[in-house]
Parts: sequence; structure tokens; C-alpha cells
Amino acid sequence: MFKVGFGFDVHRFSEDRKLILGGVEIPFEKGLLGHSDADVLIHAIIDAILGAMGENDIGRLFPDTDMKYKDISSIVLLKEVSKLLKNKGMSIINIDTTIVAQKPKISPYTDEMKTNIAKALNIEKTQVNIKGKTTEGLGFEGREEGVSAYAIVLLHE
Repeated sequence: MFKVGFGFDVHRFSEDRKLILGGVEIPFEKGLLGHSDADVLIHAIIDAILGAMGENDIGRLFPDTDMKYKDISSIVLLKEVSKLLKNKGMSIINIDTTIVAQKPKISPYTDEMKTNIAKALNIEKTQVNIKGKTTEGLGFEGREEGVSAYAIVLLHE
């Protein structure tokens, strides 16, 4: 049986944080505000996987009220979700994602992001796709207030 999951995440920019997307630190004057490292791409992927598995969302699995997740790398959280996936006897066919940000441009970093995600999930890099989009200056992303990410995953059970 095949199962599809969809994930979304958004975080606002903050002056005193690093910008982490797909487990990659991207040089930029602002980072994303959140309890963990605020990696919107990984968070969207986690929610997509959890959705396809029929599980709760990222906030219930890794609550922001639990200090053990404070500033944690989202790659660590993705590895935990990978274990859940394996325990359920499910495997990833592919993941397709979109990062929405006016700035910075993410294309120079997508290859490293794919590598990080594939490694965390024990899949091939070719099973992960990452696209970057702007909103042509519209919305909060266009006003450079934050970043959002969308992910869809196809699982095999």
C-alpha cells in the first residue's frame, strides 16, 4: 500500500539566530525563531512523514514545552522519525519540497540539504527534491519577515 503525507511549516526571522535549512547553516544576517533550530524544511518533512504514517504532528511528538528539544538540531528529530517509520515497516519512495523565501537564495545549498536529509532517513539522495521559490515580494516571505516550507512524501507500507 502507498500512503501520501503533506507537511508545512513557517518561522519568522530573528536577528540573533543562525539560519538553518535542511540541516545546512546558510550565511545570512538573520536566522529563524523557534524552540529548536527552527529548520522549516525539516519540520515540513517531518510533518509530511508523520501524516502519511497516520501519526500526530511534530508539535505533539516533540513539544516546544519540553526543554530537551530547546535548540536541538532538527536533523536529530528527523532521525527519530526515521526510526518510527522503520518500526512501522514503512519506507520512503520520495520526498518533494519547496522552500519559500524572498532571501536568501537557497539554490547554492540544496545539494548539501539533500545529502543531510537522505542520510538522516537512510535513503538515496535521488529520493529527495528541494526547490526554492520567492513570492515576488508578496506576503510575509516577500516582505522578508520569515520563511515557509512545504513537503509531500510518498511512503510504501
